[in-house]
This record gives sequence, C-alpha cells and structure tokens, in this order.
Amino acid sequence: MKNTYFYELSIPKSNNSLTCTVHFSDRKSISIQVKEDASIHVRAPYYVRSGKVEAFIEEKKDWIVKKHLEMLARKETTLPILTPEQEKQTAILKKRFMNAAKSYFPGRCAELQKLTGGYYTKITIRNQKTRWGSCSQTGTLSFNYRLMMAPPAVIDYVIVHELCHLTYMNHGNAFWRKVESVLPDYALSRQWLKEHGRELTEAYHLLSFK
Repeated sequence: MKNTYFYELSIPKSNNSLTCTVHFSDRKSISIQVKEDASIHVRAPYYVRSGKVEAFIEEKKDWIVKKHLEMLARKETTLPILTPEQEKQTAILKKRFMNAAKSYFPGRCAELQKLTGGYYTKITIRNQKTRWGSCSQTGTLSFNYRLMMAPPAVIDYVIVHELCHLTYMNHGNAFWRKVESVLPDYALSRQWLKEHGRELTEAYHLLSFK
C-alpha cells in the first residue's frame, strides 16, 4: 500500500471536486485536517483499507466543504491593501499575463492534444481565484491566466488534466491513468500547485511593492 494517495471529493450540486491527500502512518484512528492554505489532509492507520477511509471522508463531506470555504475566505482577507499607484501597476501586470496566456495556451493545447486525444471546441482564459482550469460538457477548455507565472511543467499538467476530461468527465482511476500515460510525474506538479498556488494569486501584490 502507498503511504500517500489522492482522493477526489465531489462537491454537492457542482461539477467541481476537492482533492484530499490521504496519508497512512503508524496511528490508531482516522483524522481530517483542513490547513490554513485550504488543503485537505486525511490521516489513517496502515491497517485501514482505502475504501473505509474514503467512506469516512464522504461521511464528513459537509464539514470538509465548510472548512475549506472558511479557509479560502480567510486567505482572501490576508492580501495587502494596495495604493492607487500599486493598483495601476497590478492592472498592467494582469493585462500582460492575460495576453501572454491567450497567446500560449492555444498552441500548447494543440500540441498536447496529440497525446491525450479528445476534441475541444474552444479555449478561454479566465480570472479565477480558486480554479486553475476546467472542461465543460461542450468541450470548452478554460484556464486561469495566473498559470503563466507557474513552471512550464505545472502548466502542462493543468492542460493535460483538462484535455483528459474530454475523454473522462470525472476523476476516476481511468482518468488518472490517462493523465499518467502522458505525464508520468504529474503528481509533482499537482503537489506544487497545492503548496505554491496561493503565491500565484499574491504575486501581483508582491511585484507591486518592488
């Protein structure tokens, strides 16, 4: 059994999901923690089967979603307040990254689509605060322009993730096998987003103070 794996918790009345990182260790009970960065960590004893852990997560779904939203709201309130001049600089930076994203994503999606298969209808670049990408039932791929500040491997992971949804509109085992067939080390990029994703949101504020 792996010491760590990811479980996707579906959000009620939504096509979105929350990623729960499950850690197995030498302990006596199952516990769930939603950290300050809004990441969800589940800790369980080695002897407990994954099915029982996932049932426990589903049982605590309402609490997990509530705590996750609370932490996201708390994160939003910790961003520094900008002066008018800094706001102007931020707007300029946003426009530059937005234009760069509109130029970059179509070409890279076309390249990676040769490896993933599936057919998309269009690509949109959005200003999302908590999502890096999405794939609609009609084949529209949407990406967060802030990804232009992430490492290339992380951008590729998000693109491949959404391209694979063209074939599998869920986060089942077949979906993750498809992602892994294109990006064997996708877990590293996924973890990078969990640990540093907030920095992409704060980057404009940090740049404005230089």
